Amino acid sequence: MVLDYDIIVIGGGHAGCEAASAAARLGSRTLLLTMDMVKFAEMSCNPAVGGVAKGQIVREIDALGGQMGRITDLTTLQFRMLNRSKGAAMWSPRAQCDKRAFSAEWRRTLENTDNLYIWQDAAVELLFDREPEPGAEAAATAPERPSADGTPETPNPGTAAPAAAAPSAAAEEGAGQPGRLRIRGVRSRMGVEFSCRAVVLTSGTFLGGLMHCGAAHAEGGRAGDAASHGITESLVAVGFETGRMKTGTPARLDARTIDFSRLEPQPGDEKPEKFSFSPETHPVSEQMPCYLVYTSPEVHAILRSGFDRSPLFNGTIHGIGPRYCPSIEDKLRTFADKEQHQLFLEPEGQTTNEYYLNGFSSSLPWEVQWEALHRIEGFEQLHIYRPGYAIEYDYFPPTQLLHTLETKRVAGLYFAGQVNGTTGYEEAAAQGLMAGINAHLKLAGREPLVLQRDEAYIGVLIDDLVTKGVDEPYRMFTSRAEYRILLRQDNADMRLTPKGYEIGLISEKRYAHFLQKKSLVESLVAFARRQSVKAAEIESYLKSLNSEPLTQGRKLYEVLMRNDVTFRGLKEVLPRLRRFMEEVAMTDEAMEEAEIQIKYKGYIEREKFIAEKLHRLENIRIPADFDFFSMNSLTIEARQKLSKIRPETIGRASRIPGVSPADINVLLVKFGR
Repeated sequence: MVLDYDIIVIGGGHAGCEAASAAARLGSRTLLLTMDMVKFAEMSCNPAVGGVAKGQIVREIDALGGQMGRITDLTTLQFRMLNRSKGAAMWSPRAQCDKRAFSAEWRRTLENTDNLYIWQDAAVELLFDREPEPGAEAAATAPERPSADGTPETPNPGTAAPAAAAPSAAAEEGAGQPGRLRIRGVRSRMGVEFSCRAVVLTSGTFLGGLMHCGAAHAEGGRAGDAASHGITESLVAVGFETGRMKTGTPARLDARTIDFSRLEPQPGDEKPEKFSFSPETHPVSEQMPCYLVYTSPEVHAILRSGFDRSPLFNGTIHGIGPRYCPSIEDKLRTFADKEQHQLFLEPEGQTTNEYYLNGFSSSLPWEVQWEALHRIEGFEQLHIYRPGYAIEYDYFPPTQLLHTLETKRVAGLYFAGQVNGTTGYEEAAAQGLMAGINAHLKLAGREPLVLQRDEAYIGVLIDDLVTKGVDEPYRMFTSRAEYRILLRQDNADMRLTPKGYEIGLISEKRYAHFLQKKSLVESLVAFARRQSVKAAEIESYLKSLNSEPLTQGRKLYEVLMRNDVTFRGLKEVLPRLRRFMEEVAMTDEAMEEAEIQIKYKGYIEREKFIAEKLHRLENIRIPADFDFFSMNSLTIEARQKLSKIRPETIGRASRIPGVSPADINVLLVKFGR
């Protein structure tokens, strides 16, 4: 007996949950195959969402219709907007979440999603066959497109019609290889065979997972969970390249044995915000504090005494670790002159005494960790629930993927999350969402969704992975994006909600809420452009800000371009501005968006201009079967890199390491006419 589905998602982590939710809500009959139904989107490391650049990704996931932002809002323990002292492009939301509540809310969401079925088991083998020659098989009929609430609805005007129309060049990206492999199913550890037309592999740290704590090591995908075997072997057998990566986690601490009176409290924002743009969630009302603690020379000496037994340093661990999220032993070796390191003590939930020590990731022997932790101020009587450990796992270099996250070698097979060499819940969830969307769109005969680098951090993430590959676990930073002013966290809905609505993940109700906000922003900007203010009207306000007084009347728009001037402050001294805001029921969210648009207008327009110029390169396509080695005017390195990665456009070719500007000029001469 074979069970049949449209799409099978392997793995119940953040990537798998987003992929399965998106595919099912779009109308595909979807199976989520997971080893543990209690641990959906398990926060196996720090139970926090967001942070620098990561917060922007979560807001983009939400703007497209993903679930991570909504579930974060429902389970937040503390909220902080990081980098408020910097420009708006650097503002990054971060929430400490209740670990168990987060997983439970994901389970409730998945179990109540139409078209989504769950099977608790381990996938051990991928099943393939050969694609038929072009024209040998009729196009599949698209599933009926539902709205976000699960009821059928007609596609929005402008949405590509399913099935009948011939696929575009974008839809055929990576195709044109008659007889290549395609996915046809999955076999589980219990011997169950599932057939399907697409698979999204989101295996996290489970493929060949091996945990290390000093000289001790054990198989496992994380503490308490078994490793997964068979999938890597299936993929290597059909020609996939694989490698090993490493990540780590700190000890978990018992709050009953911590002297919090000797620690430095770190409260949440006085006026917390939220992640989701949906009106159905609200900011956290009661926040739990986090705490700052510090290492010392004594702590460092104890840790160094165990370096000879560290699997990280003695050659036991072969996987590549994250440079930007180092273990405590990495920090001591890299920053040998520092006498202390700042650590963050963070709660794992409202109803547990378990705390997470952010910054103390370690694979040192447990007794070394124990002794060192007891020398930290406030930890003298500390009990540890479990020591820190490192974990090695299999990944597949992401240059083997198309920008849709479909593999080049096997049609219908998509990779998302740590299997692509990334680290972090947010990066994984974003990939899962995009893979789930594109798997459905391909089966429906519709255009894929590929976000450009000036449209979303998600676009930067995927383009970096596919064109540049990874030589360490990839983590998103604002510095990776050329268009940071365009890709702010506050305007993620303005950039992406129309796309989410067009593909079918944003409901009519949610879209109407978005249009209302957009209208409020536009009306407030227009009001500021036409409304003049006299110098005397705001003299006292400007004086309170130590801002130069006006010498004559000015448009309100010009006044707002000053650094410290805000709509919130101006409405207290300008009655007509206050009346206007009351008449249109202005929201804080719309007011902030309008203010940012005004203050950063010049920077925004400049980045848009640069992005539009570079789009020309993105529109010049390179034939899928082009022989780069036939072009002697390209450097040898460029020929090798281009032949391996096979970029679809000159724009993508320009971002491949080893392809020089001179090489791009050669390609422009060849294909740019």
